[in-house]
This record gives sequence, structure tokens and C-alpha cells, in this order.
Amino acid sequence: MTNVQPDSSSRLTPLQWTICITAAVGFAFDSHVLLMLPLIVRPALVDLLHVPATHPSVNAWVGTLFNVPAVAGGIFGLLGGYLTDLFGRRRVLVWSILLYAISGFAAGYSTSVQQLLFWRCCMFVGVCVEFVAAVAWLSELFTNPKQREAVVGYTQAFGSLGGLMVTGAYYLVVTYGDRLPLVQGTHAEWRYTLMSGIVPAIPLILIRPFLPESPSWREKKAAGTLKRPSFAELFRPQFARTTIVTTIMMACAYAAAFGAIQQVPRIVPGLAEVRALPRAALEQTVSKVQSFQEYGGLLGRIVLAYLAVRIVSRRRLLHVFQIPGMILLPLVFLFPATNNLTLLKWGIFAVGFFTIAQFSFWGNYLPRVYPTYLRGTGESFAANVGGRMLGTTAALVTTSLVASMPGATPPIKLAYASALVGTAAYVIGFMSSFWLPEPKQEQLPE
Repeated sequence: MTNVQPDSSSRLTPLQWTICITAAVGFAFDSHVLLMLPLIVRPALVDLLHVPATHPSVNAWVGTLFNVPAVAGGIFGLLGGYLTDLFGRRRVLVWSILLYAISGFAAGYSTSVQQLLFWRCCMFVGVCVEFVAAVAWLSELFTNPKQREAVVGYTQAFGSLGGLMVTGAYYLVVTYGDRLPLVQGTHAEWRYTLMSGIVPAIPLILIRPFLPESPSWREKKAAGTLKRPSFAELFRPQFARTTIVTTIMMACAYAAAFGAIQQVPRIVPGLAEVRALPRAALEQTVSKVQSFQEYGGLLGRIVLAYLAVRIVSRRRLLHVFQIPGMILLPLVFLFPATNNLTLLKWGIFAVGFFTIAQFSFWGNYLPRVYPTYLRGTGESFAANVGGRMLGTTAALVTTSLVASMPGATPPIKLAYASALVGTAAYVIGFMSSFWLPEPKQEQLPE
């Protein structure tokens, strides 16, 4: 297999461009798959449960659909990180993308909430495994430190492009869905949106033969010097602090997203300017507000990628995004989210900017603190145990708090619950950052 040697020049070769495009497509559709749930969960549950959107069973199932697939993804994603270290980055990367693409298409044919939950779990498993494999793969293919930081940072920015893609897809199917073929006898916009996840499988099948394996992993595997990965290794003295702190902080990043930001599509229909709109116009408005958050997240990821090669201290780089986000999130959810559509759009843009950028931070940071044989396992533990299994439970906490919050309507109660959970996540993450170890070198540890 062709080796990638980028150190001699900053110019990317055609093969390296192919690698970057593949990773960017993977990251984009990771977000496409994950971020479709906030958009489709309300209409999907209304259709499948045959109850109005304000019925308590809808709120209960929202928490389940956010949390259970994330836990399933965390468990299997953890195993996927181990398999990435055992069988190679490329192989696991390809199969994980195929898994979530096919599962998304199947989810569009769900006839019950239980079926939707099952396929959503499969989608989440694929996404969780793909992220770990892709970050390890990119980091080891591009060994020049500054080039690696830029490539990992900018390709991850396509994660927010995926959010824009699903927002745009939802807007289109809401507007033109009646012209598409029937699915389960209806033109339900949520079904078409779920099925759009099949798209990345098509180019992946075509370019798979041209993708190289990680040179460092392949050489160590061939020489018989690659140690077997072990979860116990993560808690040895030299790795324990890194493992614990990154797990807590990734949990907080996911908690801010799942416990607050991803609740916005259910908050918007309760605003006075939106409440009386026809269904198509209401769903279009939800999509437009969501697009502001995605644009903010995309810009935040790009800015982080730019700053990642200019700010040496990883802790200082993270604080650039944590501190403003910690101030803005409660203000946006306590005020515009309850009474002003225009201010909510711009407020969620800003919150998305500071919050979503932090997801790219971890893709740049984690490969630099674990050696080759433990890289996939270490990244997987932080992302899946911290982010997916612990952090996403914030969605369940938010929906559980709704009934005890002040406010005249369920959407206002949800906004207050989101403010509480999101702010707590930010505060804990910021306090934990002071224990975050700085990487010892620019080169990846062997």
C-alpha cells in the first residue's frame, strides 16, 4: 500500500487530498446522522405515538431516543476503538460508515418507536466507531505536526457542514416532500431525512481501494512490535490523569450539546411568532433556526483549526471557547429562547460557535497524548465513555427536569431546564480544564 510522506512539503499530494476528502465526508455525515434527531424527533413521535407534540409521552420518549442510542454507541464505540488498534484504522473506518449509512436508510421505514430506537442505536454505533478510527487514521498519516493539526482541525470542521446538510435536507423535504415517492404510505418529512444518511456509502465504495492504512500502525503490526491494546493501560500512572480528565471534559462538552443546544428545535414551536404557523411553515422555521446554530458551529470549528497551530498551550486554546460559551449559554436559553425568535437565532449562532468548536479540540488533542498501540483505545474511552455514555445523559436530565421548571408552557419549561443543564456542564468542564495535561511534544508519541 502507498505510504504517505508529507514531511518534506506542505503541499498535499493527490492521494493526501483523497484521504482528506474521505475523512471530511465521514465527519460531515457523522454530524448529519447525529443532528437529524433534534429535527425529526418531534414529528416522528407524533406520527408513531399518535399523540400531540405536547403530550407527556413525547417528552419521555425524546429523552430515551437521545440517551439510549448514545449509550449503545458508547459501548460499541469503545469496542470499536479497541478493534481500531487491533485490526487497523482504515478497515474499521470503512465498515463503520457503511453501518450508519445503511441503518439510517432502514430507520426511514420504522413503523413503531421501538423500531426507530433500534435503528437509531445502530446509526449511533457506526458514528461512534467512525470518529475514533478517522482521527487516529488522519493523525498517523500526516506526521508533520503543523500539517497534522491543520488537517485534523479543518476536516473536523466538515462535521458542522454535516449539520448544515441535514438542516438543508429537512427544509427541502418539508417544502417538497409531497413530490417524493411514498414511504410507508406517507410523505413524512422525518422518514426522508433519516433515509438521506445513505449518501456517504456511495462514494466510499468507489474510493475504498485507494485508501492507505496508517503507516505507523502497519509497520509496527508487520514487525510484531505493536502491543495489544488494553483498557487497563489507560489507568496506569502515566496515563491515568489524562484518561480521567479528558473523559470528564468530553462528557461536559456533550452534555452542553445534548442537554441544551439540541433541545432548541422543540423550543422554537412554543415561541409566540411561531406557534400559530401552519405545519410546513413551522417546520421551515425550526430548520432555519437550527441552521444558525450549524453556521455558528462551522465557523467555530474553522476558527479553532486556525488557532490550533498558533496557540501552543492546549488549555489556553480551549479557554478561548469555554469562557465566552459559559456566559452566553444561560443568557440565550433564559431570555431569547422564551420570547424572541430573531434574538434566539443569533444567540444560538453564538452558543453553537463556542460549544461545537470544542468537539474539534478533542480530535486535535487526544492523538498527542496516547502512543500508537493505545491511541484508538484512549480516544475511544474519552469520546465514548465520557461523551456518548455520560455526556448524552444530559438530554435525559433535561427532559426529566421539565415538569419541575417554572414557565407557562412546556417549551418555556424546556428552555429553563436546558439553561440549567447546559450551564452546569460548562462550569464543570471549565473547572476540570485546570487539570488537563499539556502534550509533552508536537510529534505523536510512538
